[in-house]
Amino acid sequence: MKTTYKLIALIIIACTCSILIYRLVDKVEPVKKVEDILVTQNKLELSFINNTNEYTVENPKIIVNPYGLSPLSALIIFETKDLTTPTITVVGKSEKTTIKNTFTPNKKHYLPIYGLYAGTENKVLLTVNNKTTTLKIKTDPLPKNFVLPTNIEKDENQLENELYFFTPSSIGYTAAYDINGDVRFYLTENFIWDVKKLQNGHLLLSSNRLINPPYYTTGLVEMDLLGKIYYEYTLPGGYHHDVFELKDGNLLISTDQFEDGTVEDTIVEMDRETGEIVKTIDLKKILSTKEGHNLYTTEYDWFHNNSVWYDEKTNSITLSGRHQDIVININYDTEEINWILGDPTNWSKETQKYFLKPIGDNFEYQYAQHAAMILPNGDLFLFDNGNNRSKTEEKVSADDNYSRGVIYRIDNQNKTVEQIWEYGSKLGGDFYSPYISDVDYLTENHYLILSGGHSTKDGKVNNNPAGLGNVDSLNSTLVELKNDTPILKMELPTNFYRSEKMNLYGSDKYILGMGSRIGNMGKTKTTKKNPIIIFNKEDKKIYDKHNLEITKEVDRLVVKGTFKKEDKVQIILDSLFDKKTYNMIISKKPYTAMCVDVFNEEEQKNGITVTKYINDIGIKGKYYIYLKINGTVYDINQYIEY
Repeated sequence: MKTTYKLIALIIIACTCSILIYRLVDKVEPVKKVEDILVTQNKLELSFINNTNEYTVENPKIIVNPYGLSPLSALIIFETKDLTTPTITVVGKSEKTTIKNTFTPNKKHYLPIYGLYAGTENKVLLTVNNKTTTLKIKTDPLPKNFVLPTNIEKDENQLENELYFFTPSSIGYTAAYDINGDVRFYLTENFIWDVKKLQNGHLLLSSNRLINPPYYTTGLVEMDLLGKIYYEYTLPGGYHHDVFELKDGNLLISTDQFEDGTVEDTIVEMDRETGEIVKTIDLKKILSTKEGHNLYTTEYDWFHNNSVWYDEKTNSITLSGRHQDIVININYDTEEINWILGDPTNWSKETQKYFLKPIGDNFEYQYAQHAAMILPNGDLFLFDNGNNRSKTEEKVSADDNYSRGVIYRIDNQNKTVEQIWEYGSKLGGDFYSPYISDVDYLTENHYLILSGGHSTKDGKVNNNPAGLGNVDSLNSTLVELKNDTPILKMELPTNFYRSEKMNLYGSDKYILGMGSRIGNMGKTKTTKKNPIIIFNKEDKKIYDKHNLEITKEVDRLVVKGTFKKEDKVQIILDSLFDKKTYNMIISKKPYTAMCVDVFNEEEQKNGITVTKYINDIGIKGKYYIYLKINGTVYDINQYIEY
């Protein structure tokens, strides 16, 4: 018996030694590294901040698109002997489209230039000590697939020199247009969701990295209009739809708890300095997931929160549940429901006690709404998509339906609601958007309304999001209203998620130095059982067979491949003293096992492309990578090291 044990031990030692020798002599390659965008931008910055004393007002250094993301921006660099206060003027096509800004006094000057025109030699005036130098800054043409307005109607006397920022949900770029419809800003990377301006003047956008399909991103980025990223905020559940900056700078973020098997029902507060999640609001603990369903509800996406708004006066948070046709307001500290606005159909008696009672003759409920916000006077402003004008059936055809911006006055004490203003119902199907869209408060009686999800098929208005079927045309209509009068109407032939009206220059400051990453995406779940990998198989065709792409990002391993629905796939990371195994779910929605995947004939035959993200939390040192596919372990001759 002892001899048998010794023999087994010798075999194990021999196999282990063989593996070690193999790894030492074989040319195992490191996983291809994707350079961190913060590192890339820092390298660019270091290339132009030296020897600034060589540049003067008369002969400054000019760098177009200095950080590689914002082609219609530039950086002007020069030095002066004394403290001077420069002023720049980007000459526009009219007075209302000419952009001016005065910078703070300095001797070493880094002047961000915003609002250049594409594909032209821009005229920029640089004034220092009452002396003006004319600079010429040439930009590249817009990409061929860039979306431009098809129609603009305006009362220029009523408009300010501000730009209209849009984020696309289909074809298009994150971009800003002036009152003439000319593009004055755009980003080359795909930063989806909304563009918000922070208290410090920087922009807050979604990350351009996915954490899960179809649109859940790793978090948010804080950048200026030069495209310089100052911070990337990452969090375990990622980010979707909306974020709100609190007075102390912390962020209220719409996120997910994928491990629960549901999505779009969680909000967290992130400490902006540390990345710590200091509060979590789980709507599953506040509302019933089985009540209030409309035609769009699924078991895993039962609420579909698409907006977050904190009201300091009432210490409450207002959320918009598209799949329950409700806007809910809760106490931020206790998480108790203050009120619910929406059609009470399909809700239990226990929950209906929170629903506001309509008063007034002109009241209409909202359906599948977006962008709910509390106005300075306490009123509720939102975009009423109006899907079906019903929770349970297609009561109104899309051609005869409408979407609108609407303001409700809420009496929380008496639990009543009154509709006091709306715009859009008289525009009919041409203004109908069955998904996305936005409203914004500019000043009193001054609003911005975006019907961003209009589409048609065979001449008829669609009743579903454009992405769910083939369409013939897309359209977004932006209307700016002042005292109930449209002062600008802009139409663009694509679908846009949201829009904002903002100044190019504000309180933001350009600061040198490498950007920082705050927070993390958490530890990726491993399986309990680790396969034996002593007897593995090498197959050089495995890459081509499954279209494998394996890359290393700064904070995670990314494994992408094409597999059939019935395939059983695991990723194995093996080091001398540690082994980790991860399941690769072959699904269109890998974040939840509750969904029912429907594969078409081509997908059943050829498979679908899926991606597995393995975060670096808990991974330290060198790991060799194996794939277990349908019971066979493959050595792919690559390693990763963190």
